[in-house]
Amino acid sequence: MPFPYRDETKELNDAVRASLPDAFVRLADGVTHYELGGPESGQPVVLVHGFSVPYFIWDPTFAALTSAGFRVLRYDLYGRGLSDRPRTSYDMDLFVRQLHDLLDAHHLQQVNIIGLSMGGAIASAFTVRFPERVRRLALIDPVGKQGMPLSWLYKAAFLPGISELILGLAGTEKMVKGIASDFFVPEHITIFQDKYRAQMQYRGFKRAILSTLRNKMVGGHANIYDQLGKLSKPVLLLWGRNDGTLPFDHSQDIIAAVPGIEFHPIENSGHIPHFEKPEIVNPILINFLIKNDAKTPAFL
Repeated sequence: MPFPYRDETKELNDAVRASLPDAFVRLADGVTHYELGGPESGQPVVLVHGFSVPYFIWDPTFAALTSAGFRVLRYDLYGRGLSDRPRTSYDMDLFVRQLHDLLDAHHLQQVNIIGLSMGGAIASAFTVRFPERVRRLALIDPVGKQGMPLSWLYKAAFLPGISELILGLAGTEKMVKGIASDFFVPEHITIFQDKYRAQMQYRGFKRAILSTLRNKMVGGHANIYDQLGKLSKPVLLLWGRNDGTLPFDHSQDIIAAVPGIEFHPIENSGHIPHFEKPEIVNPILINFLIKNDAKTPAFL
């Protein structure tokens, strides 16, 4: 019997989605919420968000890349935003399969991928498993070889039964307030938190969050980055100097694992430098994406 989280009051179903102007596609594991924009002839770029904030986290990046002529696809991971919350293990296999199925659904054979936080680990794992489908990979404050330091709320996830009770009684606002730690300058926090809270009304959100933690999706992925370093793929790494979610020093493990990686520390920025410093990050991303590289095959 599912745990009755008192603030998850609505079902996310076809009737709800039919009332929205958003785009959805049914994949092997459930319905995925997405947005596809920019000229059809543009180079395809896929944006993979992190642990719990859905695709609105990419608002500044999506706008900049589509304006620059890229064909940009962003989507909600399973369990987040307006995507389904399937009753399954929220592990790397699920998230890589979702990305693979989504690309197939849109007939995108080869893409550039930008991954944020946990999405950086997902993007890296996808690149390792399907190197022929990735042209360039950009990572923004990714979960790397070391795990994400967890708050007491998320540490409780490893105590079955107790964690459900804690999240049921106090988890919603604790999670919402915890988003503030992603920012260096707090001017956008209130609006950001309101948009974040909207997804929490749909049943299955907290179950997905707990499963993601229990499957160690933010626990460190040393093997993935070691394999990534053997591919000779163009990889960009950005990291907010003042990241309070994933320490800046974690960047050194990835730099050591991936020879030739292009690294840019972003000053006066926290865990989401692309959101806080788009005037700095967007030009870096665009310049990286338009580079030609003899090692990289042409688009299929």
